[in-house]
Amino acid sequence: MIEIKPITGTVDAIVTVPGSKSYTNRALITAALADGESTITNALFSDDTKYMASSLNVLGIPIEEQQDVNKFIVHGKGGTIPARQANLFVGNAGTAMRFLTAMLTLGNGVYEIDGVTRMRQRPIQDLLDGLRQLGADVISKHNDGCPPVIIRGKGLNGGLAVVKGDLSSQYFSALLMTAPCAKKDVIIEVKGNLVSKRYVDMTVALMREFGVNVENNDYKTFFVKSGQHYKATHYEVEGDASAASYFFAAAAITGGKVRVVGIGSDSLQGDIHFVDVLKSMGCKVVIGSNWVEVLGNSLHGVDVDMGDMPDVVQTLAAVAVFAHGKTRVRNVKTMRIKETDRIAAVVNELRRMGISAVEYEDGFEIEPSPPRPAQIETYDDHRMAMSFALIGLRSTGISIKNPECVSKTFPDYFQRLEALRGGL
Repeated sequence: MIEIKPITGTVDAIVTVPGSKSYTNRALITAALADGESTITNALFSDDTKYMASSLNVLGIPIEEQQDVNKFIVHGKGGTIPARQANLFVGNAGTAMRFLTAMLTLGNGVYEIDGVTRMRQRPIQDLLDGLRQLGADVISKHNDGCPPVIIRGKGLNGGLAVVKGDLSSQYFSALLMTAPCAKKDVIIEVKGNLVSKRYVDMTVALMREFGVNVENNDYKTFFVKSGQHYKATHYEVEGDASAASYFFAAAAITGGKVRVVGIGSDSLQGDIHFVDVLKSMGCKVVIGSNWVEVLGNSLHGVDVDMGDMPDVVQTLAAVAVFAHGKTRVRNVKTMRIKETDRIAAVVNELRRMGISAVEYEDGFEIEPSPPRPAQIETYDDHRMAMSFALIGLRSTGISIKNPECVSKTFPDYFQRLEALRGGL
């Protein structure tokens, strides 16, 4: 357990955040499917990316790790899977579970992917159904629509897959990244509305960097022409917008100023738009090509649809505690199938601090008041730990249980947070 000491005065810092987890794991997959040696620089080294890299190594796709310089060297195998059998463990890394499940359909053998107890509760059936429509042999081992997953690889035929869009954009990213290696053209039709569209935009843009084009028809259908091949390349990962959100929030909460470098106006990451929410709450925001700066001010509550940036909702909850008036977060029911039920967890921990919070199916409402001392449960969820720690920057007696869970995406988070006291 770690107690967060309040900051006296305001924050004034320049921060560099780790590379994007979303881009790092996508780049590992596309580089593995390319033919030849690719380098991934400014890569994130965390639990999630290490699970991905170690799984690819087990599958016979060599990954060299140069952690001291945040670099992966990937020896891609041109869309083939050398291993004929593997039992993979990916912890609670949703991207690794979904992306590897699709990729392994290209192999010639039997593979099983499993994770922690929570991963066994996170749905994957819609992805399995989509892969089956493309000719894959994939099943939920316990027939409950969740991992572990068994893949009997025999290549992917291609064709049309119709997949529900309301649960996870990762299903679509998984299908798209594997699609160029199918025997025929692939059409993916979205049933209903697609959530978290920006993550699919990121996938499509990264595929283009590796030489593959995707036709996006207004997020209703996606078309991938057969016969395209990923090309080995050098790819530099931009800073992680989700990680940056905590430092933007620190500026908002303390009335200070934080500039995050390594991410800017050209970013496709949906979470970069968290600063727009802070602006609507009263902060000043300045954006350059490779940096974003937030200046805190008097805060007021907002009523906001966070459907395209669910990973920063917990960060917003921490800021809302110090705003004037209620904050209502909407359209984030997908948070219930993340590392924990994040809607319930946010409400529970706010109430633990004596703050009035109402839970809805698609979000929550917060009525701010001075937090009382509390020991915050993290539910083994890195974003619960990182976001609720922010409250301790202005309130005394806030302790975070199991702070080590931040290693999932941001291993040195608490050191970085502490460094805000003296600037960075």
